[in-house]
Amino acid sequence: MDFTKTALGLELGSTRIKAVLLDEDRKIAASGSHDWENKLENGIWTYSLDDILNGVKSCYASLAADVKEKFGKPLETVGAIGISGMMHGYLAFDRDGALLVPFRTWRNTITGEAAEKLTALFGFNIPQRWSVAHLYQAVLNGEEHLARLDHINTVAGYIHELLTGRRVLGIGEASGMFPVDSATKTYDAAMLSKFRDLLAPCGYGWTADSVFPAVLEAGENAGVLTEAGAAFLDPTGNLRAGIPFCPPEGDAGTGMVATDSVRLYTGNVSAGTSDFAMVVVDHLPGTHREIDMVTTPDGLPVAMVHCNNCTSDINAWIGLFGEFAKRAGLEISKPALYDLLLLSALEGDPDCGGLLSYNYFSGEGITDVNEGRPVFARAENARFNLPNFMRTHLLSALATLKIGLDILTNEEKLRIDRLFGHGGYFKTEEAGQRMLSAAAGVPVSVMKTAESGGPYGMALLASYMLNRAEGESLPDYLDTKVFADAESTTLMATEEEIEGFNRFLARYRSAFPVETAAIAHLN
Repeated sequence: MDFTKTALGLELGSTRIKAVLLDEDRKIAASGSHDWENKLENGIWTYSLDDILNGVKSCYASLAADVKEKFGKPLETVGAIGISGMMHGYLAFDRDGALLVPFRTWRNTITGEAAEKLTALFGFNIPQRWSVAHLYQAVLNGEEHLARLDHINTVAGYIHELLTGRRVLGIGEASGMFPVDSATKTYDAAMLSKFRDLLAPCGYGWTADSVFPAVLEAGENAGVLTEAGAAFLDPTGNLRAGIPFCPPEGDAGTGMVATDSVRLYTGNVSAGTSDFAMVVVDHLPGTHREIDMVTTPDGLPVAMVHCNNCTSDINAWIGLFGEFAKRAGLEISKPALYDLLLLSALEGDPDCGGLLSYNYFSGEGITDVNEGRPVFARAENARFNLPNFMRTHLLSALATLKIGLDILTNEEKLRIDRLFGHGGYFKTEEAGQRMLSAAAGVPVSVMKTAESGGPYGMALLASYMLNRAEGESLPDYLDTKVFADAESTTLMATEEEIEGFNRFLARYRSAFPVETAAIAHLN
């Protein structure tokens, strides 16, 4: 294999940092990973800086070891690299690059006042997890660190700068930091001016123009691996400096690329610790607090429904069943346990037989709760069996997403030609795919590469920068050179399953005071 024609994508996800190396035919040649988990410290969901840095190095070491095992030689160079990460959040630095406050991740719902005021100021929905909401909430709180602030970044942008020395973001990632204009392909000038005026009386040494990273489109060169960056990433000294980087992107954008969903009227659902649906649209819909407007990595407007909670509660319950199996002396591997339990959901009643679950480990902006309490409930006459129990948790993981999707399709009449699923929710064949089809009411496709997810999409963006023809668009590159012969499966839920999901959602909505009471009384 010619390593100068390969592309490496590394993504800092919520529960795992993953890397993939694509060969010259854009097939996965090697991979690596590092497991981690966020922590709730002083009411803030965070990862320490040491966790971030050590996790990236551990992930790269895992990839390099896989290359050595498969190809019999150390990894010394690649054709291009791309860094991705969980979107949004708040990493604040002083002029020397020192972190001023612990990383505030997308999972936090502590910026309600700022998000509401900015939405009113801009006439454009600003979600709580966006970087500008975190920044302005710090202003409203009068936080001391703002006097020493030089710039803010996302986790992908931070690692990119560490490796290349350049403070830039891909436009899709930037659109989760501050609103962007798809026509000018940078931050929205009118909104930036309003934000500048809003901050002026504060007298800080920074402005709205200086605090955000620069914006780049997919395909642009975003710097090269420096000597210091190479030494950080690979302390063994095998990796050589000078490798070009594409713009860093968020996990929303890489999920779109990984599922070939960057063309107009396509959509995808990424479902793991969080879940979000993204639909590429031809115009901006009205302002809805449930709908975020971001962009594709090449700048097209995207309507996004983002939910903080998806599979965490499923994982917790399956962990409980795994503990039981171990105590019973049963040898069941983790993948087999997941398949056994999740496939049982296909045998459940379409509406889960009267069972109910709220999967909230953290707050949800769409349903106006700032904290989470996982709750399982049932009526005394409910059909309480394993298939219904597992189906309840699979549908609960999509319930909040469905509330947002209904706004897009029912209220805004936005067109969706195809929907792809990717992420851990879809790892068990058919189960998650069929549930999403029941929720969305459209066919759902899952590609064979879906499990590779974000790092695969990031590697494809690096490959696009490296290999695109003159004037070749990102959608054309993906359609003709990457996914033309891709293996995928497509499923469509039955009318009974769709109607069952709608009955489940109606019960979910009407009983929501159960969740709010749990938040109020379970401390």
